[in-house]
Amino acid sequence: MSKRVLVSSIVGVVALGGVAAAGLAIASTETAKKLTVDNTSARYVPPSADLTGSLTFTADVRDDSGIRGLKVLAWPASSGLDPTATEMRSTENATCKSTSDTASRCTYTLKVTKAEAADLAEGTWHISTLATAKDGDTEFTPRTSEFTVTR
Repeated sequence: MSKRVLVSSIVGVVALGGVAAAGLAIASTETAKKLTVDNTSARYVPPSADLTGSLTFTADVRDDSGIRGLKVLAWPASSGLDPTATEMRSTENATCKSTSDTASRCTYTLKVTKAEAADLAEGTWHISTLATAKDGDTEFTPRTSEFTVTR
């Protein structure tokens, strides 16, 4: 192999490596800046003879500026409800605790009495969320999580 081909090959590999590294750096920067709601879980426990039931929803929320809050709305799939980001602004707040400068673990808990449970539609329910970052960015997710209501 001639020196010219070898040098050209090495220069090409270095150039491609630089382009790939720059692309990864840009992608990781964009990911870090985007407001995200991850690792969600929803659990419904119906009331029993002696105990109140509950709905518990948790999520990890991240943004490079930090988290201001998370709005939560639980609704039955059978209702045909289709909440919007604007409507979510007047729903209930989850309790968010910082896990770092850029992330919080948010939890929404709702107690459910026997009388309230009797009025709940059985079947699949969805949870919609509206996350707000400290810099004012918002992220609306119409179906963040789901759970099943049983009696």
